[in-house]
Order: sequence, then structure tokens, then C-alpha cells
Amino acid sequence: MEYLQYLKKLLDIVVKEEASDLDISVGHAPCIRITGQLVPLGQEKIISAKDSEGIAFSMMTDLQRKKFIDEKEMDFSYEHEDKGRFRVNVFFQRGSVSLALRFIPTKIRTIEELALPPVLHDFTSRPQGLVLVTGASGQGKTTSLAAMIDEINHTRSVHVITIEDPIEYTYPIDRAVIDQREVSLDTLSFAGALRATFRQNPDVIMVGEMRDLETISTTITAAETGHLVFATLHTNSAAQTIHRIVDVFPAEQQNQIKFQLASCLLGIISQRLIPRIKGGFIPVCEVMICNNAISTLIREDKTHEIPAVIETSAKEGMISLNRAMVDLVRKKEISLKNAMDYAVDPGEIRNLLR
Repeated sequence: MEYLQYLKKLLDIVVKEEASDLDISVGHAPCIRITGQLVPLGQEKIISAKDSEGIAFSMMTDLQRKKFIDEKEMDFSYEHEDKGRFRVNVFFQRGSVSLALRFIPTKIRTIEELALPPVLHDFTSRPQGLVLVTGASGQGKTTSLAAMIDEINHTRSVHVITIEDPIEYTYPIDRAVIDQREVSLDTLSFAGALRATFRQNPDVIMVGEMRDLETISTTITAAETGHLVFATLHTNSAAQTIHRIVDVFPAEQQNQIKFQLASCLLGIISQRLIPRIKGGFIPVCEVMICNNAISTLIREDKTHEIPAVIETSAKEGMISLNRAMVDLVRKKEISLKNAMDYAVDPGEIRNLLR
């Protein structure tokens, strides 16, 4: 088998079928994911251990191959001609190689095209502060971040530095100067790259993931010192996000972090993707804007009261998750069953619909 040609054939199928993912695993035919469902490519041969290794290695440089063999798993991005990029994770299972490839379309969709809340436009125009996009893996955080960075690219003459692992979306040349740094290729770590940004004259910084105490701490410092900072975190709500950030720090530093967060945080967008009635997925977002009431709750360690403030602050642009879902049920975008399944409090969904 000519592995690179076979890989190109599979990636062409992903693009043609508008699939989100390609999975390659020994003992199975390759599978693609279409609107959430895994679909085997039955016309393709069953993948052997030799095939999966050959496909994986055909995508890698010599340095990447060595790193993969040493570390047993690796993330990188792969450019498929001019049709799009793929975020690739390669890993070992039962001694053989498996691959998971996520399709990243070439065109970056706008906030409107993604059906994200219009209040996100406000975050892109702010001169400084911290904006967090949160949610579980695969819930569209990177796509939402790309929409906001690309809006800045088309509307503001600023210097943007992104730190990603790996780089997914790439931005066309427009008003902004955008430098994209990939962890392990262009820098050794998120924390190291973040520290270096202070000498690189950025206006806007995008941190692909806040993974550890040093990265979180440096991200907050960057937002405090006159930069507009976007970052992601694997949390499911605004209140949980605040709690997670504070909890990362030693007990003696937690009060200081609460005050820093209260002063620099602009907002938190917590999103999840819910199946659309007419096919595909739609993002449903809880949006918290850090007003005086929220700042006070963060400083006083009363994060459990944040949902109540979000619920009563719709006029300021805040959106609770349940209200966002009810709105989509009324517009017949999502089913009541899916709204109930994904809701934090299903009973409140019924009450709001009454």
C-alpha cells in the first residue's frame, strides 16, 4: 500500500462527505463521523497494524516520529492540499498505532454563521482583559475562538500572538499581524511561550489551553498588564470555571487570585454542541459578563451565586444555559428531548417553556 496516497483518498472522503472526524484503528475499516454518528467506510479494507503505522508515519517528520516513539502519543496538525487542515492525535493501543483526525475547514466561519450570541462581538473590541471559552472536548471551543480572532483580524490593526497545540485554523492576511506559535514546533511549552509574549509587543494573545498553574497565572498577568487575552478551559459553566481557576493555586495565594480575576475578567462563554433538528449541531452558550455584581461574588468567594446573577442580567447580554436552550426549542432549532438531556436542571426547562 502507498500510504500517503491512501491517506489522501481517506481525507478526500472526509471533505466530500462533510465529516468532522476520521478514525483509523487496527482491525476495523476506517470510520468517519457525520453529525455525531460514526460511519464505517465499508468499501475500504480492514486496517492492519502495518497499515496504521505506515499511514501515521507518512504524515510525520523524522523528528515527530522519534518523539512519538519516545512518548507513545502525539498531537500535530496536517495540511491536506488546499482543502483544509486536520488536527491529528496518534497513539498506541494494545501495541499498535491508532489515529484520530479532526477536520478543520479552510474557511473560518463568523460569529453569525456559527449562530453564536451577538454579545461575543463586544469581547473582540475590548482593549484589554480576559475572555474564557469553556466546555468539554469537542464542543467547538476552538472554532468559536477562531471566529473572534478572525473578527479582530478584519477590524483592528493590532498584533495578535496565538499559542496552540497544535495550530488548527490559520488566518488570512488582513488588518492584524497574526503570529501563530505551535507548542513543540515553535516553542517548548504554553507557559514558556506566554512568558516570552511580554517581549513580543502583542495587543491580543490567544492561549489554546490553560493546562497548569504557571500557564493560568501568566495568562491572568497578561490580561492585567494591558493585553486582550482569549483562552480555553475544560469546564462546563462560568461558576465552575472560576472555582477551577482559584482551586489550582495554593491556599495562601487564592485570595490574591480572586482579586486579580475580579479585576481583569471580561467574561466567560461556556458552550456545548447540541444536535439540530434539521441536521448538524448548534452551539448553546451560557454567557457571563463580569460586571460589578459578578466581580464582588468572585472576590467574596460566592461563586455559587453566579447563576442567579446571570439569570437576572439578560439586559446586559448575559445568557443562562437553560434560557439559551429554551430559546432554541421555541425557534424549533433543537428538540425538547435534547434540551432536557443536555440541561443542568431539566425541570427549569419545562418551567421556562410554560
